[in-house]
Amino acid sequence: MTVPRPANQTDLPQEFAFIRRHFAALAGPAALELRDDAAVFTPPPGLQLVIATDAMVENVHFLPDDPPLTVGRKLLRCNLSDLAAMGARPEGWLLTFARPPHITEDWVAQFCTGLKADQNLFGLSLMGGDTTSTSGPLVLSLTILGSVTPGQAVQRRGAQAGDGLWVTGTIGDGALGLRVLQGKIEDPSGHLAQRYRLPEPRLGLPLHDVARCAMDISDGLVQDTGHLARENGLAAVIDATQLPLSPAARHAGPDWLQTCLTGGDDYELLMAIPPAQEERLARQGYLQSPYGHVPVTRIGYFQDGAPSVQVLGDNGHPLPVETGGWSHL
Repeated sequence: MTVPRPANQTDLPQEFAFIRRHFAALAGPAALELRDDAAVFTPPPGLQLVIATDAMVENVHFLPDDPPLTVGRKLLRCNLSDLAAMGARPEGWLLTFARPPHITEDWVAQFCTGLKADQNLFGLSLMGGDTTSTSGPLVLSLTILGSVTPGQAVQRRGAQAGDGLWVTGTIGDGALGLRVLQGKIEDPSGHLAQRYRLPEPRLGLPLHDVARCAMDISDGLVQDTGHLARENGLAAVIDATQLPLSPAARHAGPDWLQTCLTGGDDYELLMAIPPAQEERLARQGYLQSPYGHVPVTRIGYFQDGAPSVQVLGDNGHPLPVETGGWSHL
C-alpha cells in the first residue's frame, strides 16, 4: 500500500489515488504516509510483540449485503480478539484489500469510515498493506500487531486437570445472528444480527493473573474447547445447562441450542481457570477491562483423560452434538 509523491494529485496512478482517497486518513506514524513499501514501527520499550492475521471472504465470513460500515470493523475486531485472548494490547494493523468490480467507491468510503471509528475506540492505526483487483468475491486480510509484558502472553497451553472451563460474555449470539440474516430466526431487538456483524473483542482483561490458558471462540464453543483439550492433553466437559445465553438467544428457543454450541462467531474468550481463582471469580461474576465489566461464567471443567469434549445436558445426561463447529478447510 504505497503512494508515491506526485507533482500534483492528478499525476497519481489509479491505484495510488485510490489508496490516498480512502486509506491515508487511517494511517499512523508507522505507515510513513503510505509512501513506502514497508512500515517502520518501534515497539514499546520492554514489551514483546504479538502478531496475528486473519482473512475474510465475501459470502463466507460476511454477507454480500452486510453494511460496509460493519464489514471492516468486523475484520478488525476478529483480529483484536486474537490479541485479547493472549492478554495483549493493540499497536497497529496492515490490510490487504482484493477489490472486485462490484465494490464501489462509496462502499469503500463507508468501509473506511467504520474502520476509523474502531481505530479511535481501540487505540491503533493503519501501518500499511496492499491493494489489488480480483474477478472473484471481495477478499480482505488483516495482520494485527500488539504488545505484551514479557512472559505474560497467555497461550493455549497450560491447563491442568481440575481447572474450570470459563467463558466471557454470552455464547451463540453471532451464530444465531447469521440465521437471522438468512431469514431463519426472528430478532425483534436486533441484538443477534448486531452481534454477528460487530463482535466485541475482550481487550484489556487481566488474563495473566487469573487464567492458565485461553483462546477466543471463533469456530464454535465445542470445537474450540476441543482445541484446548488437545493442546493440553486433557478431557473437557461442558455443562450446556450453564451456557450463558442472551435474552435474544433465549427468545430463539431451545431448538437452537446446538447452533449456540457449535455455530461460531462468538469472539468471546474461553479460559482454563485454576481452582484457587474460581471462588473469587464466581463471587465477582465479571472481569474488569478498560471498556467496562465483562461477565464471566463457569461452563465446565478439565479432567484427566484422552483429549475429548463431552457435552452434558439436563440432569447431567450426555447431550449428542451433531457437529463440532466451523472448519476453515
